[in-house]
Amino acid sequence: IWRRRVMRIVRRAKASKIMDIATGTGDLAIAMAKRVDRTQILGIDLSEEMLQVARKKIEKQGLDERITLEECNVESIPLADESVDAATVAFGVRNFEHQKEALIELKRTIKPEGHLIVLEFSNPKCALVRWVYKLYSHHILPAIGRAISRNNSAYQYLPDSIDKFATPESYMALLREVGFSKVSRRSQSLGIAQIYIAQK
Repeated sequence: IWRRRVMRIVRRAKASKIMDIATGTGDLAIAMAKRVDRTQILGIDLSEEMLQVARKKIEKQGLDERITLEECNVESIPLADESVDAATVAFGVRNFEHQKEALIELKRTIKPEGHLIVLEFSNPKCALVRWVYKLYSHHILPAIGRAISRNNSAYQYLPDSIDKFATPESYMALLREVGFSKVSRRSQSLGIAQIYIAQK
């Protein structure tokens, strides 16, 4: 549902050249290629293993002419200035090592009046919802992870990284600080996630 909302925002922005950051196994890139007409998508990620999985999925669905994949760091994107109409990041900004530098590099690649759309987890403001969410993410989810995969650290990383990430207000301030205008956000599912929309 959250990804579909991101796609609707991209469609309304009339973006034809899209860069999907931290594309992982390509789920958002594939969805956009299917549902946003006449798009060319560049998916970038640090993990070649993830990109290998994405390539197989893209080829299987006949989208290899619409989606190109590149292994690279978000702080050093191999694109000329003002190359894309929109950039998307789904659950990836939390993992950027240098938040400000990454946003500056993203802004460089986006055309004037182009958009950055970020989908990311956050902590709900409502105390009751936040308590239930933290109970699930810090205790129930790691327990399920241990039982299924015997790997506790991977499932503990998710809630820990969410706790350490900027508040929605702080992240919007950072977007403005690096030069994006018309910055807004849309709270999802009682604040469990946020969609940030920033125009260059």
